[in-house]
Amino acid sequence: MPAMVPSPGSPADGPHGGGVRYGPALALLASLFFMWGFITVINNTLLPHLRSVFDLNYTQTTLIESVWFIAYFVASIPSAKLIERIGYKKSLVIGLLVMAAGALGMMLAAAIPSYGVTLAMLFIIASGITLLQVAANPYVAVVGKPETASSRLNLVQALNSAGTMLAPLFGAYLILGRSKGGTAEVGTVLTEAERIADAQSVILPYGLVAVVLVILAVIIARFPLPAMGSANSRAAKEERKHLSLWSHRNLVFGIPAIFIYLIAEIGVANLFVNFVSQPDIANLTHEQAGRYLTFLWGGMMVGRFAGAALMQRFDAAKVLAVFSVGAFVVMIVTVFAHGPIAMWSLILVGLFHSIMFPTIFTLGIKGLGPLTEEGSGLLVMAIAGGALVIVQGWIADTYGLQTSFLLTAACELYILFYALWGSKATRALPEPVPEANPSRAPA
Repeated sequence: MPAMVPSPGSPADGPHGGGVRYGPALALLASLFFMWGFITVINNTLLPHLRSVFDLNYTQTTLIESVWFIAYFVASIPSAKLIERIGYKKSLVIGLLVMAAGALGMMLAAAIPSYGVTLAMLFIIASGITLLQVAANPYVAVVGKPETASSRLNLVQALNSAGTMLAPLFGAYLILGRSKGGTAEVGTVLTEAERIADAQSVILPYGLVAVVLVILAVIIARFPLPAMGSANSRAAKEERKHLSLWSHRNLVFGIPAIFIYLIAEIGVANLFVNFVSQPDIANLTHEQAGRYLTFLWGGMMVGRFAGAALMQRFDAAKVLAVFSVGAFVVMIVTVFAHGPIAMWSLILVGLFHSIMFPTIFTLGIKGLGPLTEEGSGLLVMAIAGGALVIVQGWIADTYGLQTSFLLTAACELYILFYALWGSKATRALPEPVPEANPSRAPA
């Protein structure tokens, strides 16, 4: 990728003009958004697969995803400190290599096979993704005009959704489609030999993922990214005495908004295959249901492109409010309807969920100024809310899978509250400015 260069005579992409073009840097970051979306959603086809291999109940199945999101809680603050110490470029490379190591470890877990090793390797992969998130999300938000930050992050997140849309096809074909548990009728009991064979079906897909991650790490290592600039450095200790993250209402309520939204998104995605496979919903095999998952993530991609366009004309918080109402309505339909209506209403929630994470994120860091890095670290830490999907697993075991989606509907109501009141900034500091000279980027 060519270095970022001034573009005389063209509109400035940076927040303060100067004719600087940040397109190449954003395009490179978009590839990262694609990859972590792709890898995260492979879990949605992996979970029903592991449920068959290890004969897990819903609580044990969602525990796998809980471990994944606990990594966000554990790794977010260390990631922010690592970025401060070695810079964005090296941190991104390290994040990709950590993910590649975890993917190789998944091959080992499949060869044994081992439920415990699987949990450990998923934790490692998620820790690498956390490092990428802490670096990339605030970078995209500040490279450009502050008033269009939500639009810009939604646009790049659409590439994340492209990865999530393709991942179910990849997983359905290379994992569920090549396993006995994925192609058999729901309720089929596997023999010990069949379980071992099914476990080993994940060796090839995770091997391919590891190769792609290493290649991407090499590409990023060879091409410089523009520095964030001195305005993004952590404030000096004396200055910090007069600055507080907790005086910013949009951040204080944004952290639980991210936390609660992740419970909704991950609960839908993780239980989708099991839900639509039920006889009174769509009566599909897990392999067939995995293909329908593509429509859920495809709706998120379409919604983010649409959201990016809408936020060029309308206030981001108002758009978020409309989408949260839509999500609540379709989840209520999912809980009380049956047959194809229930399946398609669950698919439709992807469209309404689409803009929630990037919009909450940009509203949450708005006006933080030199505290942007710390605030973004806390928002990424809140992704750990996905770990509480185990609560929905418990509700599904206790009261029924369909009833468990009432939890999702309740989550949408908090997002509506955040959009209407919690996101209003109460104190604004000078916006961070990216360094225009790529030669000054961290090595």
